Amino acid sequence: MNNLLKNLGIVILLVHMSSCGGQRDSSVSGTVNTDSSTRLYQEQHRPQFHFTPKSHWMNDPNGMVYHDGEYHLFYQHYPEGNKWGPMHWGHAVSKNLVHWEHLPIALYPDSLGYIFSGSAVVDQNNSSGFGSAQDPPLVAIYTYHSAEKEKAGEPDYQYQGIAFSIDNGRSWSKYEGNPVLPNQGVRDFRDPKVFWHQRTSKWIMILAAKDHAELWASPDLKKWSKLSDFGQSYGAHGGVWECPDLFPIKPEAGGKEKWVMIVSINPGGPNGGSATQYFIGDFDGKTFRPGDAKVNIKWIDFGPDNYAGITWSNAPDNRKIFLGWMSNWAYGEKVPTTVWRSAMTLPRDLSLRQANNGWYVTSSFSPEVNSLIGEPIITDDLEIKDTVALPVGDLRDVSLSMVSGTFEAKDFSIVLSNPVGQTLSVGFDEKKNLFYIDRGKSGTNDFSEAFNSYLTAKRISDSDQIKVEMVIDVSSIEILFDDGLTAMTALYFPNERMNKISLHAAETNRARDVRIMSMKSIW
Repeated sequence: MNNLLKNLGIVILLVHMSSCGGQRDSSVSGTVNTDSSTRLYQEQHRPQFHFTPKSHWMNDPNGMVYHDGEYHLFYQHYPEGNKWGPMHWGHAVSKNLVHWEHLPIALYPDSLGYIFSGSAVVDQNNSSGFGSAQDPPLVAIYTYHSAEKEKAGEPDYQYQGIAFSIDNGRSWSKYEGNPVLPNQGVRDFRDPKVFWHQRTSKWIMILAAKDHAELWASPDLKKWSKLSDFGQSYGAHGGVWECPDLFPIKPEAGGKEKWVMIVSINPGGPNGGSATQYFIGDFDGKTFRPGDAKVNIKWIDFGPDNYAGITWSNAPDNRKIFLGWMSNWAYGEKVPTTVWRSAMTLPRDLSLRQANNGWYVTSSFSPEVNSLIGEPIITDDLEIKDTVALPVGDLRDVSLSMVSGTFEAKDFSIVLSNPVGQTLSVGFDEKKNLFYIDRGKSGTNDFSEAFNSYLTAKRISDSDQIKVEMVIDVSSIEILFDDGLTAMTALYFPNERMNKISLHAAETNRARDVRIMSMKSIW
């Protein structure tokens, strides 16, 4: 058995419940309040190493920017209820992408409307005039949403505004000249992502305009002129386009830089509801051109629960660090959680790779996640025939874990289970060339008919070996197949923690380097 596991390459990481200084309230110096029943951050289904708000509703990540040693994460937040409501920008900061400090709400609704999604930049040259050359400001660019105009049937209810901070994001002032970009006659005109384009010495804004993306330029973040449109005849169009991103990236193997455009769509995802597609091409400072004459639809994540993700601005070493909202608009308001609702995915570093006669964006869990990994239980090489139970030793559960490894490209499955007979299965169907997640018997799933049970993703790689890396939290699973060429993220809600794991194969398969490893909770 030991020799077999070494050849397979599967890693399983299990998380202990020990606290290590994670997400906390800045007002109480790292402590959290408790009540008579359940400790805060220890509620049923609360993730233990994914970002969640202290309480109430959260959706899209916003304004992600790195500045002065801190990663800023803003997010769509309704602080008065557990469902979507008038949007604010919640705020948290981290020095390592895994342990977060909650800060006060950054942006509140005002007379111009709710504060919808957007981005933030470091205005290094003080082009906006909000700071100084010695102390450049942070500038947030976001969508105003006027509920009054929408209710009155007026089409121009979304437009873009800006705010600035000169104290590293601790306080924000809205620009008195808002909106800086009025509505252009499009009902869905939102979600600006802004970056500095060195070659043209201008700020570039990409934003969503119903069924396509628009590109705009500005010298100072205040005055904007339109450059071009993209997307009416490309990609998936099962729903409205949202939360675009555009950035340059170099291939893993070296060579000429390419540009990647990310666009979320709702509905129209490959497994129903929300999902995020991408395009690879070139950007000349004015126009984005996809590299293929006929563009196949490509997805950042084929699972149903990774949406509205964008990358951090100003990240160290020019890294492209991606974070998504770990839910789906088809059922996000109905999932069986209390106190808080929704989590973010783990941060992922994006890269570019050529495979199967095409270019693809690949994902890897950001290296900072490694700080949560504890001592491994290693089972070397393993021959799988029928069912093989993996030893978890004295670890309390499997529900806080990371799993990675390499299988032969034949039918196999990895099954999590608990004492009340609930199961979550991940595997590969060789005949259909599909990866799958089966969450049909994983726990509570009757809160929405849209909570699909059987989720699939077409395999992209043609290698005869399949590498699997999966991160298992209390109520979510994130899987990277074939070194991140295919990703799948899914929620599940077991009645009891999963505490067993087994491998299954109808015909003999071989797993190499199978590992079970503990991870530390961030609480």
